[in-house]
Amino acid sequence: MTHPLMRIGSGYDVHAFAEGRTLVLGGVTIPEATGLDGDSDADAVTHALMDALLGALALGDLGTHFPPGDIRFKGASSLVLLDTVMALVIEAGWSLGNADMTIIAQQPRLKAWIPRMREALAARLGVDLEAVSVKATTPDHLGAIGRAEGIAAQAVVLLIRN
Repeated sequence: MTHPLMRIGSGYDVHAFAEGRTLVLGGVTIPEATGLDGDSDADAVTHALMDALLGALALGDLGTHFPPGDIRFKGASSLVLLDTVMALVIEAGWSLGNADMTIIAQQPRLKAWIPRMREALAARLGVDLEAVSVKATTPDHLGAIGRAEGIAAQAVVLLIRN
């Protein structure tokens, strides 16, 4: 049996807006915006990224490693949780080739925040900025996200065997 030199993982996350919460996306606080509901900081971008990393390793999903309702993760920074997931990647003998994330949101407008998200995630992942892509799109008022009920994010990662 041969061992692959690369693995691809995909991830998806969605959270509803919740009054009184701070909006955090890609490890960046977006001021003057309604936050998302969740046990941790509800950073949908980082959650999708972690799911993609775990999927590439065939290690289950985010809920397997950080169970919903577990008080240890109440209000936790998703960047700290990402550190845990990256430790699993490294321990398994892999490194990140690149990560590509898409944020789906009717509001708020995120273009100005994307460079900071890329920087925050690249720093946490220990890779060059060029290895991290973050994009944002709107659903053109279609569905729950289009009605501005929440934010979704998708992620794809490429892992390379060390």
